[in-house]
Amino acid sequence: MAAWALEARSYERMPRRNLFRRDSWEFGHDSAAEERPLSEPRKRRTATMFVYATLFFAGAAFTAVAGDKFAQMNASEDATSASAAADSTSTDTTTDATTTTTNATSARAESALDGAPAPARASAPAASPSQSDSRASSGSPALRPAPATTAPTSAGGGGSSSGSPTRAAPAGKKDRAAHRKPSVVLLPATKPMQVPEIEGPASAATIWLNRALPDPTPPALRLSPKFARQLKLASKRTGVDWAVLLGVLRAKGLNGHSPADKGTLLKLGARLASLGKHTAGAGGTWATMLAYDGSSAFADKVAALARYDHAVGLSSLVRGLEASKRSLEDGILNDPLINVYPGGRDDIAKDKVDVRVLAAILYLKQSFGQVTVSCLISGHRLYARPGVISAHIFGRAVDISGLGNTPILGHQQPGGITEQAVRDILLLPGEVMPKQVISLLGLGGPSFPLADHYNHIHIGW
Repeated sequence: MAAWALEARSYERMPRRNLFRRDSWEFGHDSAAEERPLSEPRKRRTATMFVYATLFFAGAAFTAVAGDKFAQMNASEDATSASAAADSTSTDTTTDATTTTTNATSARAESALDGAPAPARASAPAASPSQSDSRASSGSPALRPAPATTAPTSAGGGGSSSGSPTRAAPAGKKDRAAHRKPSVVLLPATKPMQVPEIEGPASAATIWLNRALPDPTPPALRLSPKFARQLKLASKRTGVDWAVLLGVLRAKGLNGHSPADKGTLLKLGARLASLGKHTAGAGGTWATMLAYDGSSAFADKVAALARYDHAVGLSSLVRGLEASKRSLEDGILNDPLINVYPGGRDDIAKDKVDVRVLAAILYLKQSFGQVTVSCLISGHRLYARPGVISAHIFGRAVDISGLGNTPILGHQQPGGITEQAVRDILLLPGEVMPKQVISLLGLGGPSFPLADHYNHIHIGW
């Protein structure tokens, strides 16, 4: 009994929240500190409703703005896709597949710059009257045409009124498209691409790469200064022209820095001097070479090489043509027997002409006594044909309109001065041999005829 009373007293001392912890929701809070005033939940609910209302209206406003932007983007993409579809449709309907894209682009660019609508293509489908009226009233240019739509036809016949009508665009999009200014993109000007030029007959076509050419006389093809001194000494002792001695060696295939030694030069000079005494009145150097070798082709080759050596000079054969280019230019500009038009003289004075062209002009003057140059760079058109830049523009071609005070026009018959000039050009040394010799005559090799070269000889590298 005493134990029970003592245990009951200990239970009374324990806090009631521990005794009735499980039933606190049923009996309520016992202490005054744990009670909450009734007005506090009401304020919390009001604040929560205000926050949710603010978030709702903010989200609604954001959704409205985003929807408007998205609609504008869709409208611009629809207009762009319609313009691209119309452009591709009009481009695909051209008859020439190789020039379709270029013609369509140039037509649109010219119409944009001039402010006039682009010309309509014959194969494009005709627009309906309603579309024409809407374009005329909106003032939209032809740079961004809308694709023409046709109403589907019924099964009984084509084009009948029983078909379903074409769906019209919303009024809002039409108004925005009417007031939208067309965007015109002007591409920057580009330089014409250098395309390899192919000319001549199919069996022996000439390919022009239009690139800078190296020195035609590299060190391996130049004469040594020692050999040049021995050559002049042998010429002085034997009385034979140094260019003829060198021409005979080159025609025999003796090239390099020193084609022969001093003793060989003296023996060759003595032999040619002896033959020259017997053929003095029978043709000069050519007759002497014919008597020496017995071949007219050999005589022609030696005579041509001798004229070329005199034209460029012994110093150029030792130093190289590029190193002597200034002296060759001065020789052309100061020679009264070489007639060059004013623009061509300016091209030569400004060092724009290739040294091969200069050597050929001096060579023809040495052969015929007088040369008339009608075209170098200035005055020639840019393109030799559509898309192919002429070799004249790069300073690697010359047009000869007269030789020996005789015009090429009217003198291109067989055996005339034009045939003689072409044959002499084809006897030039290999390092300066041209790639094109065009006239009305085709004599083989790089020479071939073209009808529009009736008044000049075109020489190109």
